[in-house]
Amino acid sequence: MAVKVMVVDDEPEVLRLLDVILNRAGFAVIKASSGQECLRLLHQHDPDVIIMDNMMPDMSGVEVLKSLRFIYKAITLPPVIFLSAKGGMDAMLEALQAGAYKYLVKPTAREKLVETVRAAYEYGEAKRHPPIEPPDWQ
Repeated sequence: MAVKVMVVDDEPEVLRLLDVILNRAGFAVIKASSGQECLRLLHQHDPDVIIMDNMMPDMSGVEVLKSLRFIYKAITLPPVIFLSAKGGMDAMLEALQAGAYKYLVKPTAREKLVETVRAAYEYGEAKRHPPIEPPDWQ
């Protein structure tokens, strides 16, 4: 079963580009064109990873992330990767303090994006399914 990645961006060309890149890398892509649509689609699709723009007209990515934290328990919240044209330390810190897994600035190399999504998925799986037995530290 393919890893499900929800991509949230208000720019249709960005959604199409990310759909192509992620599909070619073997991911199943769910597209949402707004923060509100993301929140509506969550229950239908249960994504493993979310890639989100920060600057959207209806809700900012940080506002969506705060809503997600309300919906999910901390353990089951899928990792959220911000992919935004809005760079700068303030934007990055705000997203990371809200609980983002990673903040990438557009444009980002295809390989870096795919690598980040894979790492986020592994992180999310480890968080949802911790080891049953504690390690033997002796």
